[in-house]
Amino acid sequence: MVVNVDDAAMDDFSRTVIGVSETVSPRVALVRTRSSGGSAVVCADDGDLLTNAHVVGADDGGTVTFADGTESRFEVVGVDPLSDLAVLRARGGSPGAVALGDAETLVVGQLVVAVGSPLGLAGSVTAGVVSALGHAVPVSSRRAGRVIEDVIQTDAASVPGHSGGALCDSRARVVGINTAVAGFGLGLAIPINSTTRRIIDALRADGAIRRAYLGLVCVPAPLSAAVAARVGRTGGVRVIDVVRGSPAETAGLRRGDLVIAFGDADVHDARAVQRGLFAEAIDRPLTVAVLRRDVVVDIVAVPIELVPH
Repeated sequence: MVVNVDDAAMDDFSRTVIGVSETVSPRVALVRTRSSGGSAVVCADDGDLLTNAHVVGADDGGTVTFADGTESRFEVVGVDPLSDLAVLRARGGSPGAVALGDAETLVVGQLVVAVGSPLGLAGSVTAGVVSALGHAVPVSSRRAGRVIEDVIQTDAASVPGHSGGALCDSRARVVGINTAVAGFGLGLAIPINSTTRRIIDALRADGAIRRAYLGLVCVPAPLSAAVAARVGRTGGVRVIDVVRGSPAETAGLRRGDLVIAFGDADVHDARAVQRGLFAEAIDRPLTVAVLRRDVVVDIVAVPIELVPH
């Protein structure tokens, strides 16, 4: 008898996706505010939920509805536009929290499952693979520009209302928060890593996080062997955009610059840039070492405080 290998592989795939859905869907809620809506993920057993900052906007509360039909009022505990994350607190309780994973362990090609509650359709699930890692996405509004760093790109379809939902690995650990903020027709997610955990903890405890802002959009980039030998490192991050009117533009940073050091820290990826832009960097001169036309140039920039609204 001939065994259909494709059928066997599909069965394994289906079992994995079904398992993730059964574990995570009850912990993903539909979010409704006066002016917007989306999804949210229970991130703590005390009723706190994690969603996108753009899902709640300027609203201070609303309702969440879980897969079993349970509805609860919530208040907005804290919002961080730079990471596009917000924490909500359900007044009537919520299901147990999801397991948070670590996006730093992801690799391109890995299976991921997106779970949301779009348009009130509880437990909406799409699956795909990690398409790219380490992207930075610029977002602008009438008031200001900002940059969402270190975004996960996936071919798991993103549908209206998935924003704020969970991006999970095959073990049902939430490794990202889905976002449609870029509007590029791609599945994008804010990673759960050491930097975003720090943001989430601050939002839950203090309702806010003070963030420094430069206005750079960067992607990882390698150095040639000759340049690497000369500067003593193998890579950095390439500046692909500088937000107009930002401190980075004022300091003279340019598109095409390769950032190799941020203050005293070497830069290998967008996370290194993020880690250098918390409260302690606000209004303090910061030396940014860039490789420009094969010459290392030190540029002094002064990050400002990110104003949420």
